[in-house]
Amino acid sequence: MFFIDPLYIIMILPAFILSIYAQIKVKSAYARYSKIPTMRGITGAEAARMILVSQGINDVAIEPARGFLTDHYDPSSRVLRLSEGVYSGTSIASVGVAAHESGHAIQHARGYAPLKLRSALVPVTMLGSNLAWPLLIIGFIFMSRSLITAGIVFFSFAVLFQLVTLPVEFDASARALKVLPATGILTDKEVQGARKVLSAAAMTYVAAAAAAILQLLYFMLRAGLLGGGDD
Repeated sequence: MFFIDPLYIIMILPAFILSIYAQIKVKSAYARYSKIPTMRGITGAEAARMILVSQGINDVAIEPARGFLTDHYDPSSRVLRLSEGVYSGTSIASVGVAAHESGHAIQHARGYAPLKLRSALVPVTMLGSNLAWPLLIIGFIFMSRSLITAGIVFFSFAVLFQLVTLPVEFDASARALKVLPATGILTDKEVQGARKVLSAAAMTYVAAAAAAILQLLYFMLRAGLLGGGDD
């Protein structure tokens, strides 16, 4: 069956290795800088509020969220949710993560096009993710080209979502790293630590995008849409 195809393993292996490496880097960077308090002793929640106010944004709520690094910005409800460790933490890592999520709120307020596109892709991506694998599995089992093609089309939405996510995440970090020293929340030296945490986190999105692209290429190869054959 296609999901144990040696070609699939060979193609997805680099992304799998990159994903493991990225997770290790994130945990290592966060663990290191979560032990280093900022000079001003500002919590992640306080830093987020200061950043938003500095950008003229006063209508975004900031709430604690359960879990480890479950931080995210919800544009539909205009709520910035920070994991408990980030919300109340006063470390460089906590402030860096909070600033990154604040970057998403700034993107929303400024009408950042890639964020709009990603939000618009959410429903179709969820639908595509739910339908793609069943269609592909059934299609390859019964060698139905129409089902395989349909599965590939639906899977393409998930790939597009991953690709659009990259500029959204990189831009949010860039905004965070720019505003942190400008507002005096972190010193220039502390910003370097925050940069390492956010750079490690960004690598996980790169790994996810690479995995999605390689899977799509595999399906297209096996369907005969690339390379001129499916053997």
